[in-house]
Amino acid sequence: LVLLGLVAFSECIVKIPLRRVKTMRNVISGKNMLNNFLKEHAYRLSQISFRGSNLTHPLRNIRDMLYMGNITIGTPPQEFQVVFDTASSDLWVPSDFCTSPTCSTHVRFRHLQSSTFRLTNKTFRITYGSGRMKGVVVHDTVRIGNLVSTDQPFGLSIEEYWFEGRMYDGVLGLNYPNLSFSGAIPFFDKLKNEGAISEPVFAFYLSKDEREGSVVMFGGVDHRYYEGELSWVPLIQAGDWSVHMDRISIERKVIACSDGCKALVDTGTSDIVGPRRLVNNIHRLIGAIPRGSEHYVPCSEVNTLPSIIFTINGINYPVPGRAYILKDDRGRCYTTFQENRVSSSTETWYLGDAFLRLYFSVFDRGNDR
Repeated sequence: LVLLGLVAFSECIVKIPLRRVKTMRNVISGKNMLNNFLKEHAYRLSQISFRGSNLTHPLRNIRDMLYMGNITIGTPPQEFQVVFDTASSDLWVPSDFCTSPTCSTHVRFRHLQSSTFRLTNKTFRITYGSGRMKGVVVHDTVRIGNLVSTDQPFGLSIEEYWFEGRMYDGVLGLNYPNLSFSGAIPFFDKLKNEGAISEPVFAFYLSKDEREGSVVMFGGVDHRYYEGELSWVPLIQAGDWSVHMDRISIERKVIACSDGCKALVDTGTSDIVGPRRLVNNIHRLIGAIPRGSEHYVPCSEVNTLPSIIFTINGINYPVPGRAYILKDDRGRCYTTFQENRVSSSTETWYLGDAFLRLYFSVFDRGNDR
């Protein structure tokens, strides 16, 4: 993993547009889970040429929360909007097999209309914070921009529960293959193994203040999306996008992670998630008042709130008040710090979009960093 910086890859880079929608994701069994997606109007993503024959697919930012992009599956291609998620490893979309009411509100894969579809008899289950799904493993052609994976294994949901109101059709996991619930080789791993991308890396630029232009890029890094130097951080171990974090501080006072801790870099959650006691202490320090499941501050005070500094590999990454405070539908200002609902023997933090909007992130599978 790398935060900030400048790097040059001379080969092909494929960029996918991301669309931003509002959500909150809880943590279940040590993994962040998708939750409470708000409905938005459909958006047609444009395709812009980049470096000659390469295809650029910008992402769109909606409501400073979650980011989605388009993929296609099948022959001829059928289009879906998915979450690009570094905390999970499975690709799945709804299917025509699915009879759950939730499936009828989303784009479903019409397997009978694809000439390259292949069914298996393997099933799997995934439980998320806002729901659960049961799926069957199938094979077909999957495309992201001009990246094509033929005979790609992925999941089709046949049962979905408690997913009402979600915006996305499915999820495309970008974590390591050992975390796949379906046992299928992830899309990125298949591209990497077949040499379809020039470098085994992908990167995220997430726009701020609901502006357009967010992207996920595969096979390299476009340095026009950031300033400064890249600071590489080794993973704690290959198999998870988790790094060692030195401490969390406010105005030179350590407020969490005092003995070092684990931080998972997670593009699939909008929040910064940590242990309940420590998150409550942060809310106390910034004067946030609980109302229901959220903590609010006066909107007039956002610009005066202290920066919360995350120190990773000896480098400070400040997150100012305007970054960790968002507005809800009523114009009230709430914090993006959320408690981890599952207790753990070790202190673990999840650095979601509130953090990643500030710092361009590169995920290097070739060097596990």
